[in-house]
Amino acid sequence: MFKKILIANRGEIACRVMKTARRMGIQTVAVYSDADAAAMHVRMADEAVHIGGSASAESYLRGERIIQACKDTGAEAVHPGYGFLSENAGFREALEAAGITFIGPGVKAITTMGDKITSKQLAMESGVNTIPGYTDVIDGPDHAVEIARDIGYPVMLKASAGGGGKGMRVVRNDEECRDGFERASNEARSSFGDERVFAEKFIEEPRHIEIQVLADNHGNAIYLGERECSVQRRHQKVIEEAPSPFLDEATRKAMGEQAVALARAVDYSSAGTVEFIVDAQRNFYFLEMNTRLQVEHPVTELITGQDLVEHMIRVAYGEKLSLAQDDVQLKGWALETRVYAEDPFRNFLPSIGRLVHYHAPAESDTVRVDTGIEEGGEVSMFYDPMIAKLITYGENREQAIDNMADALDAYYIRGVSHNISFLNALIMHPRFRDGRLTTNFIAEEYPDGFHAEDVPQSDTLVPVAIAAVVHVRQADRAAEISGQTRRFERHLRRDWVVIANGHHYPVTVNAVAHGYEVGHKDHIYRVKTDWRFGERLVQAEVNGRAVTVQLDDTGAGYRAFHRGAEMDLLVLTPEVAELTRHMLEKVPPDLSRFLLSPMPGLLVRLSVAEGDEVKAGEELAVVEAMKMENSLRAVNDGVVAKVLANQGDSLTVDQPILEFS
Repeated sequence: MFKKILIANRGEIACRVMKTARRMGIQTVAVYSDADAAAMHVRMADEAVHIGGSASAESYLRGERIIQACKDTGAEAVHPGYGFLSENAGFREALEAAGITFIGPGVKAITTMGDKITSKQLAMESGVNTIPGYTDVIDGPDHAVEIARDIGYPVMLKASAGGGGKGMRVVRNDEECRDGFERASNEARSSFGDERVFAEKFIEEPRHIEIQVLADNHGNAIYLGERECSVQRRHQKVIEEAPSPFLDEATRKAMGEQAVALARAVDYSSAGTVEFIVDAQRNFYFLEMNTRLQVEHPVTELITGQDLVEHMIRVAYGEKLSLAQDDVQLKGWALETRVYAEDPFRNFLPSIGRLVHYHAPAESDTVRVDTGIEEGGEVSMFYDPMIAKLITYGENREQAIDNMADALDAYYIRGVSHNISFLNALIMHPRFRDGRLTTNFIAEEYPDGFHAEDVPQSDTLVPVAIAAVVHVRQADRAAEISGQTRRFERHLRRDWVVIANGHHYPVTVNAVAHGYEVGHKDHIYRVKTDWRFGERLVQAEVNGRAVTVQLDDTGAGYRAFHRGAEMDLLVLTPEVAELTRHMLEKVPPDLSRFLLSPMPGLLVRLSVAEGDEVKAGEELAVVEAMKMENSLRAVNDGVVAKVLANQGDSLTVDQPILEFS
């Protein structure tokens, strides 16, 4: 077996690969950029090599520097993870020329499957179901319209070298087609250096289901079940699960066999994924093949008991697969949510900064956390803002979902915005719990974006009761302070009013054996907890049910986070609570006459000038963030009074771009 391998990646996937390598007794080498000098994957590796500047193009995409790092450290092989150089045939060839093993498939597979047009043609030749469309390169906007009319709207325009939702547009008429072609081409050129775009029929009510394949260099190839990845936002996967709640055994077998046939057609070896789009009648069509480890691979590992990274390493070393198709057994259910540093209440704007406080859920047989960051770490503007992948397991789907809800409650992140409220809302949504999914699920259920009122309301009295118990414990401790002024001593009291988001809840709190009883009207909440002063997570048993509430002391009160809902709490005496009804409410300033940048990014185009009249819907500016172009349009008619930013400026969140009169 290899004695030393280099991981040509960063963050959670680099740490994930290192865990398996360490278990196999293989030494690891990390590479890092300026921004990642203190990153977890750097400290986790046996050795680390600096390879360049913070931007990916100056470090993680510099194949020659990674190869030099292999030579300098004696690394015999490279695991590319996903993204960066993982599907770069030139990098694989350069490694081979240097006598270094690439832990992944051969050049033929990478090249053929890396081009969506070529891969679709090969899939058709291999007997794999394909979507109707135009597989040649589209010449321009007019040609795109001609093709779209021939296929029949709606049509999906896709970058040939695309991935991750970049260079993709759904168009439903000629005007959208022309504009979509320009946007898809620009994004493809910016992201991949390849502006080629093709078209295919857009499947209505589609589900995104993918098959995990595993093959070696000795002619063996198998599939390890499927993953459902239908819950997506702007073509980016949000929640993945295995198995799919939609497939029957016959469809699973047919999809698996076609996936293996395609893998054999390109002499595939290593782990790979064949993605399909599936319609409401379980007709399935080839979408693409990813010739690398998928982000969502952990759900397959949990239901099969297989370590895909270990299989990749062993296959790369020349070993035969250690299991046959009949050995693959699917057991239980697994769910994965992607925890991102982004603000779902502000149109999912990326949030950069330092994790001031970070506490992941405890790992167990039912909870797994794949992360590459820790408390004090920084979410950088240079890379994907993923904090972690949270994976839960259960004997059935309902149990896996419930375990996920509990784990999300226990995920404590401060310092950056995060999407846990959104994730919790998704998994608690009746449509999700019923398994009635399509790739349009998020767009259909949250057409106007995600807002605080979209968070499902759990029992508000649970965090109310928890806050009351914590406050009483603190008050009781304060009453024991020595040296109190006579006649002004603190007195223990049991009647309080908890104000939660403006609503008044009179409660009584009484200590009883093994806990507290919190009474509100005719309800009694029996709370048992071993919470200690200073802890931000209150793990308790409320009326026999285990709950976790995040509770931050804000000085005047508390901020509670439970089941995705955030609420501000004040625990006051009845007298003071009554006085709060007379407090004035501070009204936020009116910013409606400004165009504010909704995200940090580059102002690539300013479409108007001072004095211009604009109409509602007219494009005002284009901001590029995470290699995606975002068109900012006028909400109302108006006149541009001032231009406050220049084309080419790097913008911060809420930075004014224009002022209207």
